[in-house]
Amino acid sequence: MNKKFTSLLLLSSVILITTADKIRAKADTTDSSIEQQENIINEAQSAKDKSLSDISLLQSKIDSIRVEKNKTEQKISEIKKQAQNLNNKIEELSKNIEKRTDVLESQARSAQVNSNATSYVDTIVNSKSLSDIIQRLSAMATISSANKSMLNLQIKEQKDLNNKTGTFTMRVSKDSKDTVFSKILTMVEESQNNLSPTADFIKRFEPYYVNGVLVIFLVLLIFSPMFLGWTLTETISRSLVFLVSASPCALAVAAIPATLAGISSLAKQGILFKGGNFLSNLINLKAVAFDKTGTLTEGKPKVVDFYFNPELDGESFRNTLVAMEKQSNHPLANAIVNKFETQKVDYDIKVKNELGTGLSATYQGENYRIAKPSAFKMVSQEWIEKQENFENEGKTVVFIAANDKVEGLIAIQDTPQKTAISAIQYLNKNQIKTIMLTGDAVLTGKAIGKQLGVRDVQANVMPDEKAKIINENKEKYGPTAMVGDGVNDAPALAVADIGIAMGDGTDVAIETADIVLMKNDLGNFVSAHKTSKRLKKIVTQNIIFALLVVIFLVYISLWKNASVVLSITLHEGSTLVVLLNSLRLLLPNKKV
Repeated sequence: MNKKFTSLLLLSSVILITTADKIRAKADTTDSSIEQQENIINEAQSAKDKSLSDISLLQSKIDSIRVEKNKTEQKISEIKKQAQNLNNKIEELSKNIEKRTDVLESQARSAQVNSNATSYVDTIVNSKSLSDIIQRLSAMATISSANKSMLNLQIKEQKDLNNKTGTFTMRVSKDSKDTVFSKILTMVEESQNNLSPTADFIKRFEPYYVNGVLVIFLVLLIFSPMFLGWTLTETISRSLVFLVSASPCALAVAAIPATLAGISSLAKQGILFKGGNFLSNLINLKAVAFDKTGTLTEGKPKVVDFYFNPELDGESFRNTLVAMEKQSNHPLANAIVNKFETQKVDYDIKVKNELGTGLSATYQGENYRIAKPSAFKMVSQEWIEKQENFENEGKTVVFIAANDKVEGLIAIQDTPQKTAISAIQYLNKNQIKTIMLTGDAVLTGKAIGKQLGVRDVQANVMPDEKAKIINENKEKYGPTAMVGDGVNDAPALAVADIGIAMGDGTDVAIETADIVLMKNDLGNFVSAHKTSKRLKKIVTQNIIFALLVVIFLVYISLWKNASVVLSITLHEGSTLVVLLNSLRLLLPNKKV
C-alpha cells in the first residue's frame, strides 16, 4: 500500500515537474513574444514621431508658401498699377509723337538726300572703268540742287505745320530782293560762277593743245614729201603714228580720276565736296577764318556764374529774363533758359531782337535789355570789374538792364571742340594764318583764342561784318577759307575762296558752303588738306609722266620710224599707269 502510494507520489512529482518545465518554457516563449511586441511598439512609436516631425515641417513649408503667395499677389497688384501708369504715359507720348510726325518726315527726307550723295560717291569708287566714272560724275551735279529743293520743301512743310497749330502776325518791311536771305542766295550764285585758276587754265589750254596737234598732223601730210623726202606711204604712216602718239589721253586722265578718288575717299570719312576744284584749291589756302560758337566750340554753352542786384525781386527778375530769352533761338539764350527756368513762365512780353547785340522788351512799364557789354554806354565800375574778371577766364558776359541801368550779369562758357586745338596746330605748322571771328568781347575772345592757339582774334564782330573781314583777309593774305555753321555765317561762306560748313549747322550754311564736315570734326578738315596735298603731288606726277611719254613717242614716230602697234601699246600703257597712280588716293592718309 505504501509502495503504491509512494509510486503515485513519484509519478505525480514527475508529472508536476514536467508540467512545470513546459509552463516555464511557455513562459519564456511568452516573454520573448512580449519583448518582440514591445520592440515593434517602440519602432511604431518612432515612426509615428518621425511622421509627426515631417508633418510639422511640411506645415511650416505650407505656411511659408502662403506668405510668398501673398507677397506675389501684392507685387502683381503694384505691377498692374505701374502698367496702368505706363499706358497713360504712352498715350501722352503718342499724342506728342503725332504732332511731330510731319517735322520728322521732312528731316528724314533731308537726311536721305545726304545719304544718297554719300552712297553715290561710294558707287563711283567701285566703278570698274573710266567710262563708268565719267558717266556717274555727271549725275553728281544734281546733289546740290536736290539739297536746295529739299530745303525749300522742308521750309514749306514746317510752315504748313505751324499754320495748323497756331497763328502769327507778319509785317513786310522790305522788298524780297532786299532781304538778308535773298542777298545770301545772290552771293552764293555769284560765287558758284567763279572758276578756280587751275580749272580756268585747263579750260583755256585744252583747245590750243588739240588744235596744235591737228595742225602739225596736216603739216606733216602736206609738206613731209617735199621737205623730208618721205614717200606717200611713209608720209601717211608716220603722220598717223604721230597723231596717235601726240593724242592727250594720258593728259586727259591726269587730274579727273585722281580728283574723283580723293573725293570718294574723303566722302567715306564724312567729308563732302561739291566740286573737284575745291579739293584742288584747298592746298593753296593762306588763311582760314573760324566762327567760334559751334565751330571751334561744341555750341552747347552753359551758365557758369551770375550776379544780380540783391535789392531787386530776384524771382520776378529771373522770370522776366527767362520769358525774354525763350523767344530767341540763340545758343546763349538756350543756356540762360536752361539755367533759370524753375517753373513755367507765362509772361506776355513782346521782344525785339537786336541782331548781333541782344534782346530788348517792355513789361509792366519797365524797359528790359539783355545784351553784350559793349551795347551799354553807362555802366558802373563794379559791373565792369566783374565783367573783366570773367572775360579774362574766357567766359562770355551778358548784361541785364532795367530802365537802362545794369542790374545783373551772366557769365557763359562753351567747351572747345576736342579736335579744334590739333587742327589749328596743324594749320599754324603749315604757315596758314588762323583767324577766329566772334561776337564776344576782346578779353573773352583773346582768352579763348590763346587756349585754342589761334594767331588772330577778331572780337565784337557783327554778323554782317564777317563777309567784309573775309574780303579783307583775301586781299591781305591770299586764298582764304571760312569755317562756320550758322545762318549769319552764310555770307562769309559765300565770299570766301572755300566755304566749309559743319554738318550740324543750319541748312543755309550747308547749302552755301563748298565743303561739308558731316561729323562736326575739325580733324576731318586736316584730313582734307592732307588729301589735297597728295592730290597735287599725284597730278603733278601724272602730268610730267604723260608729257614725257608723249615727247618720247613723238620722237620715235618722226625719227625712229616707230610702228603704229608700238605707239598704241606705249600710249595706252602710259594711260593705265596714270590711272593706277591716281587710284592711290583711295587709300587713307598716313597717320603721323
